[in-house]
Amino acid sequence: MIKHSSKEIQILKVRLVGLANPKLCFLYKSKKSSPDFYLTIDGSRSDYNLMKLINEDEYMFEVIFPRNTKKIELYVNEDGKTKNLLRLNNHFILRLFSKLEELPHKIYLHAKHFFTVLFQFIVLIWKQHHFLVPVKLWRKYFYDFRITLRSAGNSLFYNPFVQSDYLSWLSKQKSEKDLEPLSYRPLISILIPVYNVGEKILSECLDSILNQSYSNFEICLADDCSTKKETLNTLKRYEKKDSRVKVVYRKTNGHISAATNSALNIAKGEFIALVDNDDVLDKNALYENILALNKDKHIDFIYSDEDKLDFNGRRCDPHFKPDYSPDTLLSLNYICHFSVIRKKLVEEVGGFELGMEGAQDYDLFLKIVEKTNRIHHIPKILYHWRMIEGSTSASMDNKDYASDKGKLAIENALIRRNIKGHVEIDSKSLYYRVVYEYEEPLVSIIIPTKDHADITERCLQSIYEKTTYKNFEILLVNNRSIEQETYELFDKYTKMYSNFKVIDADMEFNYSKINNLAVNQSKGDVIVLLNNDTEVITSDWLKIMVGYALQPHVGAVGAKLLYPDMTVQHAGIILGLGGVASHAYIGSSRDDVGAYGRLRVPYNYSGVTAACLVIRKSVFNEVGQLEKDLSVAYNDVDLNLKLLEAGYLNVLVPQVELLHYESKSRGSDTTSEKYKRFLLEQEYMYSKWKSKVKSDRFYNANFSYKGWFVLDKD
Repeated sequence: MIKHSSKEIQILKVRLVGLANPKLCFLYKSKKSSPDFYLTIDGSRSDYNLMKLINEDEYMFEVIFPRNTKKIELYVNEDGKTKNLLRLNNHFILRLFSKLEELPHKIYLHAKHFFTVLFQFIVLIWKQHHFLVPVKLWRKYFYDFRITLRSAGNSLFYNPFVQSDYLSWLSKQKSEKDLEPLSYRPLISILIPVYNVGEKILSECLDSILNQSYSNFEICLADDCSTKKETLNTLKRYEKKDSRVKVVYRKTNGHISAATNSALNIAKGEFIALVDNDDVLDKNALYENILALNKDKHIDFIYSDEDKLDFNGRRCDPHFKPDYSPDTLLSLNYICHFSVIRKKLVEEVGGFELGMEGAQDYDLFLKIVEKTNRIHHIPKILYHWRMIEGSTSASMDNKDYASDKGKLAIENALIRRNIKGHVEIDSKSLYYRVVYEYEEPLVSIIIPTKDHADITERCLQSIYEKTTYKNFEILLVNNRSIEQETYELFDKYTKMYSNFKVIDADMEFNYSKINNLAVNQSKGDVIVLLNNDTEVITSDWLKIMVGYALQPHVGAVGAKLLYPDMTVQHAGIILGLGGVASHAYIGSSRDDVGAYGRLRVPYNYSGVTAACLVIRKSVFNEVGQLEKDLSVAYNDVDLNLKLLEAGYLNVLVPQVELLHYESKSRGSDTTSEKYKRFLLEQEYMYSKWKSKVKSDRFYNANFSYKGWFVLDKD
């Protein structure tokens, strides 16, 4: 191997890898985003891929080449001169040596990680249960063990669901800044229903409130006819300790809704806050909420991030939440703690409904969001939810009735909103899916294609053979196909199906223009943008996706797409991830639940891929269709952002699955000539959507933008 650096390029590392599929990996540093490279394989010019890395000016040059290749040479043009950067001979023995060199170290790391995790869990189970683990916690511990094992070898990120990772991340957070002065200081009434809680835990809860950095609050406790003396004595002690502590002693046990209403009845604050009698507030919890109100006094409902306290009082299981996401809220009570709500709204909806115990807060939130859209999220962990035996914070299995009451809360919300539909409970995540009921409108399925008749027919067959939805048409858009087999396919399906039509798009490939052309000729009220390299798996895919697309607030609806090996290719788009945007959960197992059920139940995302996208035609036209200046990359991201800007929300419905035969190894869309176009389209997105790309409101500011739903180590 011979390698040289040039004036503009510094070579960092060169590797020849792969036994069956040889690949050259060339890591270099350059201030120039697109050097004028050219590559030769056995003397013939060849294409290559570029992939921008995490560091700003470091890039990876990649090329896959035939096994019988003898010589590879890489050149760069600088100042009108050609400079040879790399010359190497391809030998199987070099690639084999590279493979063997890594193997022992990988085995060692995986074995070390496995036994380390196993030891940690043995210690955990001994300390907390003396090996007598309640049956209802088995599934939780098994899941935690698998997730912890999967974090092996990850040196870039902390996994927030691995307690040791999360604690390490917490230890590295910056110390608090000085608190800003507050001109607006409303009274907050903190509602706490109490029943037979231990003195130590109740005291920790009340102390965490009394030690708040914001002082204009009252604690409204409602004792629900406790029988434990230590509970009653603790309440009386705190009544005497601080005049802001107010207690109402109920004469009968009415359960949590009735008790919380009793606390609400003695509240005098402009806002109420909800706290459980065994949980703990961050010392700036109230301050952060009042700070938000100082910036916008019209906010009616505020919620923040939260985590849990394990059986030993250590923090774990953080929930970093998105900004207000109404479709997500119909899948689970992601808002939960810490919630601060304008009191008059709580009174307007009738307080906490009797009979909804176990989901009383969820029921309240669903009612409140029907009264106001002035909802604010604070991306900071301000609430610590204690895991105790019998608590839903330890396991949803501990309160099976809570899951049923949550389903009832959503069903009641649908009735109040005059929406036809029913609610399903997902068996794996125990969260919910709304199935909308409606009269089927005509749906136009638009599929661009250029030759590859076998691939296109697989897609068409799956639609016609598996789709239960009846009222649809397929518009196959022919973009300058030249193969005889392709035109035979067109004739075959035109004769077989009356709802099949071929549209000619005689133009240079431009994904946006091709699809816009077909939309303009479509007859349906709803359109589906679908790649020809997809295959339907879920038979009621259209029924589900169209149901969401018909909701007045919804823009684009997307599905979970899988590679042929049944790993995830798409499960929502996150803005700013790895650049402009990227897919969530790439490479994850089909059976993974995802963070808080993201791979099982509907979630709002900033975007969904146009490889399978459903949208009302009127909305598609309203936002100006697909951007014609984005011929290949980011046209779907741009469409999603235009929808958000127009006030619509985008939804991923992961219960809908399709196969997507896009190659997992093709890298970025950047063969040598295409790369400059890719950069131009990337710059277009940065200039047009800079503020959106920098901050995804359906993600969370605490999460990394280098990997999905993880925390940065650096």
